[in-house]
Amino acid sequence: MRVWILISKTNIAALLFSALLLMLMLHESYASYTIQNLNVTVQLNQNTSAQVTEVLHVMISNQSVSQYNTNRIAFNLTLSEWQTLIGPLLVQHILSPSYSVYNFKLLPGPAIASGNGGVANITMEYGVKNVTFVNETGPRTFQYVFNPKVFNFEHGASGEVLLPNTTLTIDVPQGGKILSAYPIPDLPQDAITTDYRNVTSASWKYGEPLSKFTLIFQTRQSLEEEVLQFFGKVYSTLGLFTYLIIIVVAALFILYVYRRAVL
Repeated sequence: MRVWILISKTNIAALLFSALLLMLMLHESYASYTIQNLNVTVQLNQNTSAQVTEVLHVMISNQSVSQYNTNRIAFNLTLSEWQTLIGPLLVQHILSPSYSVYNFKLLPGPAIASGNGGVANITMEYGVKNVTFVNETGPRTFQYVFNPKVFNFEHGASGEVLLPNTTLTIDVPQGGKILSAYPIPDLPQDAITTDYRNVTSASWKYGEPLSKFTLIFQTRQSLEEEVLQFFGKVYSTLGLFTYLIIIVVAALFILYVYRRAVL
């Protein structure tokens, strides 16, 4: 019986030592890089796509600054290799990769001396398709609804929420106007009280639930844009024959003006 107890205690001690060693190994993997905050900006486009910019503010320990600078100039370093260095948050993007992510760029910024180490901004830029749905609600007036399924944040008790120390900013296209949003934006603070008057950009901070996120905005197309879009559609249908039509129409118009002037 005593032998059995001794072996059991030895096994427990070995298990505890193994668990401690594993924790130390995991800690060392990411200990040199501490992510302070994540700022995400989603620039919505009128063609229902979006341009996303994610900026990770990272603190680097003193012994890792030189290694970071070496990795920074290694242009062939893959995203998974950067993830091994920085940690899993590097690939926790706001929008799901299943929504046709394209033109992905990872831009590690310079390490600036700070305290016993350095700080750096790691920027990720990419485009995403099908971020909004659009309907024409009037002459040259279009209403867009954000597609909440594109979110890729962690899940809390109530569903998807913003990660700690994260700020999400959504900008509508130039000339657009936000009509409504949920949850109520943290910035601008008076957005809801002014009925989103002249609000073209809204921000949410850590803790905001995204599972029932909604954002509706409106754009109004100018007459010039409508004409250009019309000729663009004609060109896509008729090709180079479009130019011949324009030339003929212009020639007939000039002839008409000339005849009226002569007569």
